[in-house]
Amino acid sequence: MTDQPPQNDALRSLKILAVLSILMSFASISTDIYLPALPVIGKDLGADNGAVELTISSYLIGFSLGQLLWGPLGDQYGRRGPITVGLLLFILGSTGCALSGSVGAMIGWRVVQAVGACASVVLSRAMVRDLYVDHYAARMLSTLMTVMAVAPLVGPSVGGLILHLASWPVIFWLLVIIGLLTIPALRLLPETLPREKRTQQSLGATLIAYGQLLRNRRLMGYAGIVGSFYGGMYAYIAGTPFAYISYHHVAPQYYGVLFAIGIVGIMATNQINARLVGRLGLDRLMRFGAAAAAASGAVLALDAYAGWGGLWGLALPLFVFVSATGFIVANAITGALGCSPERAGAASALLGMFQYGTGILGSALVGYFADGTPRPMACIIVLFGLGSLLGALCLASFRDGGPPATYSVPAAKPKD
Repeated sequence: MTDQPPQNDALRSLKILAVLSILMSFASISTDIYLPALPVIGKDLGADNGAVELTISSYLIGFSLGQLLWGPLGDQYGRRGPITVGLLLFILGSTGCALSGSVGAMIGWRVVQAVGACASVVLSRAMVRDLYVDHYAARMLSTLMTVMAVAPLVGPSVGGLILHLASWPVIFWLLVIIGLLTIPALRLLPETLPREKRTQQSLGATLIAYGQLLRNRRLMGYAGIVGSFYGGMYAYIAGTPFAYISYHHVAPQYYGVLFAIGIVGIMATNQINARLVGRLGLDRLMRFGAAAAAASGAVLALDAYAGWGGLWGLALPLFVFVSATGFIVANAITGALGCSPERAGAASALLGMFQYGTGILGSALVGYFADGTPRPMACIIVLFGLGSLLGALCLASFRDGGPPATYSVPAAKPKD
């Protein structure tokens, strides 16, 4: 009988981990699962490659701007209620995408879908900050990112299989089902922000407080690092379907395999990061990841212009670039949230706005400069990779408002 409470705590922690992983995966699954369908959607809706790629950019616009609303709402009303409202919007947007008869309609519904999906992501990150501090939070985020990587790992393969068996709208109907199943799963998640810790400011005053966060140079340094990296990541997401399928004639179902190789790299580096962050520190590991991203981007651009290695001349440096996620994202998020723990929701939203805002730029640039070759994608990736490295090297000079140098013990577990 004496070991029953620890067993209950372990089971409770696993349930929380599972639900948080699902919530954080909405950012990736909403896009990754339909990537193999982009060429087919273009043909069915009578749109060119650039127009179809705007369905990615429009999603990122809704995702980045929507976070600025959900973050303060989460600080004022708690985490679970706004997440539920966001899931309902996600279901509505996914339904609209499935019924779209033009690429313009799909672009609009993707914005609605994104505004709903971002509530799950921004507030689940804030929940991690509610529960853990310092390198414990970085370790937890790395573990969550490893678990949630299952979604993008299987997403493109599932999308390719659906295309093989049915039509592309079925992909969005599957997202509707995922949203509907997630709502009751929220009951397994405790409310991590009790009423006495919620902000008493009006929503308008909370929005104005973003100005204070923007003046925190260290927080903005972390935002710049992860934002630059995500610009390259979404150039990869927008560009590889056409680089692999259209240019190198890879079958849509096999595109999912190539995409999954990168996700395996992310899972591996997240686990390495979780093991090393307590000993080496999040800033040092983040700088290493940024250096790897910049170097692999340079090799990618060289291969794309010289034609070296064919398909694998693209796939191998892209694997290294994507794998750098494990050393950059969790550490940058933890560092940024540690700059203003009393406004974790708003800080998470601001970070996400930069993160996905540069994703808009990266994916849009791939569409704008599309020339039927992988070269525009490669150039954009190397530029953003170098930007991330530059930000990481400059961060050490931003001493004001940073997280404490010493690590504290994990925060107490919240009560239901």
